[in-house]
Amino acid sequence: MQDGFLSQDEVDALLKGIDDEDVGSYDQVADPNEVRSFNLANQERIVRGSLPTLEIIHERFIRMLRVSMFNFLRRTTEVSVTPIRTMKYGEFVRNLVVPTNLNLIHIKPLRGTALIVCDPTLVFSVVDCMFGGDGRFHTRVEGRDFTQTEQRIIRRVLDLIFEAYQNSWAPVYELELEYLRSELNTQFANIATPNEVVVTASFTIEVGVAMGQIDLCIPYSMIEPIKDLLASTLQGETLGADERWVKMMRREIMPAELELVANLCTKDVNVASLLEMKVGDVIPLNLSQEIEVTVENLPVLACRYGTSNGQYALRVEKLLKFDSNETARRS
Repeated sequence: MQDGFLSQDEVDALLKGIDDEDVGSYDQVADPNEVRSFNLANQERIVRGSLPTLEIIHERFIRMLRVSMFNFLRRTTEVSVTPIRTMKYGEFVRNLVVPTNLNLIHIKPLRGTALIVCDPTLVFSVVDCMFGGDGRFHTRVEGRDFTQTEQRIIRRVLDLIFEAYQNSWAPVYELELEYLRSELNTQFANIATPNEVVVTASFTIEVGVAMGQIDLCIPYSMIEPIKDLLASTLQGETLGADERWVKMMRREIMPAELELVANLCTKDVNVASLLEMKVGDVIPLNLSQEIEVTVENLPVLACRYGTSNGQYALRVEKLLKFDSNETARRS
């Protein structure tokens, strides 16, 4: 065969082989070592795609936690987050530093148990800052348990984490975090089987000159009932109004001065009548008992006019409503 084409002799040989049934078959048996069973219900096949809503929730969480840690330690604290990862629980446990602080929690109303892991470096740095240090410590990390003082401070930090995480979820889904217990050994923190898929995220916290990490581990089966909500695409921070921004805006707007205009009446006259007017002329008016009060040409109040304490005054009878379309037309 030349240049990818069969010669006439090769074609004749193939045809002769078909007639004589001499064409060899390729009944090769696959190597059993290369054959693997395929489970359609395997979580690794089911879990795919990103969780953009959960990414946004974590961005809100680090901002809230940054403020909470600053108020707690009274020093600047930087918090950052890594992208969400899915892995087997066994792989997650193998990457943990020993000893470490494993906190088992319930996330109501979701079913199951989640895990918040506090890096020992972070624990010792926070303790050092609490007692006037700069975050540097000269403590042997390996081979010892946390002291009672360290455990109490961990619980206070966990309370800050719980509050910030609940608030970051509030615009999407109401959650309540409940502390169960703390462990040092991963064998007593089996929130899932080694082959079960979990969703993890790491939050790096810089305290003083030290840096530590908090790991969040949630079994995928736990968030599966709301996976459609977490996988939906949102426009950035449109999950809800920023309450701090709303309060600041309200505080700045309240002192602004407005001009209330109460128009008692209007009367139409022609040009000729206007030109003939002179001092002393009387213009008859039809006054209504109720007048309209406007702000920037927008009606806001219906009032009655009269006197109060020797001064002309208005008494509010009702509040007027106007829609955004009317506002746009008048502006």
